[in-house]
Amino acid sequence: MTDQALAPGSVTGVVPDTSGRMPRRRSARSSGLTGRVGWGVAGVASLVAIWELYKLLGPADGVTVGGDGSAGSGVILLPRTHDRAMPHVWDMVARMFQPTSGGATPPLIVSVLEAAGTTLGLAAVGWVIGVVVGGILGIAMQRWRLVEWGLLPWIVVSQIVPLIAFAPVVNALGNQIDRAGVVPWPQWFSVALIASYLAFFPVAIGTLRGLESPDALHRDLFHTQSAGWWHTLVHLRLPAAVPHLLPALRLAAASAVVGAVVAEVSIGLRGGIGRMLIQLAGQASSDPAAPWAPTFGTVVIGLVAAAGVALIGVTLRRFRRGEETR
Repeated sequence: MTDQALAPGSVTGVVPDTSGRMPRRRSARSSGLTGRVGWGVAGVASLVAIWELYKLLGPADGVTVGGDGSAGSGVILLPRTHDRAMPHVWDMVARMFQPTSGGATPPLIVSVLEAAGTTLGLAAVGWVIGVVVGGILGIAMQRWRLVEWGLLPWIVVSQIVPLIAFAPVVNALGNQIDRAGVVPWPQWFSVALIASYLAFFPVAIGTLRGLESPDALHRDLFHTQSAGWWHTLVHLRLPAAVPHLLPALRLAAASAVVGAVVAEVSIGLRGGIGRMLIQLAGQASSDPAAPWAPTFGTVVIGLVAAAGVALIGVTLRRFRRGEETR
């Protein structure tokens, strides 16, 4: 290895660029980020193009198979393309900057952002609860094999329960606890708890798989040094689990957003984007572009949640050496 590669302040194996340009590794990372952004923009543009192309070429009444020919009968294979069922993308965008319900009401995009902030806060609380519960379950399953055998099947089965039916049950139990005066149980906490119900599952599985990921050689080394279970957990298993935990946290964030929106719809909690989606969907016949604004807001919530987890990944970069980050 040359003296230049070992110069003070340089990274081993990376030759500094003396021409004044940024090092090759940093340049490759920047180009990779630009490429991902470019692919994201291209994906959105492709969806818009497909939407408008189908609206232009597709049948106005869609394609229906079976039925007796009356409205609403048969199985719809292709959606309708008339303006009430499928507005233009530019009409959806323009509608977001118009008053929410006419008169002196604020623009629809302002109402959507306010509702999105409420839903994002509830999803964040649910995500935190899900991460804590999922992490504890994952550690317990890794620590005791009997707990894994008895608990893991139930954790998997729990995700089969339809959330649309589970949400009213949680809300009813919360109302009973609140009326009994045991502990205060506001309605928003039911939404956060339902969001955590979807968020804990990927965290529990990711924690379990991540804690089991260290090589046998490393585990034997800690064993020969008489390291206890706690010391091994903190200094070996948890750092090795980071590449498994970060995808689980991203999935948990997206699941928490979905859970919060579905819970708002099922419970009828006001102020969130789920409630707004139901309200505007009821006006779709007269204002077909309006329901798409909260739909776009839900997408933005998911992106913000994913970006928050990405920031966590940046702080844990030194534990991600085995993960592909290009």
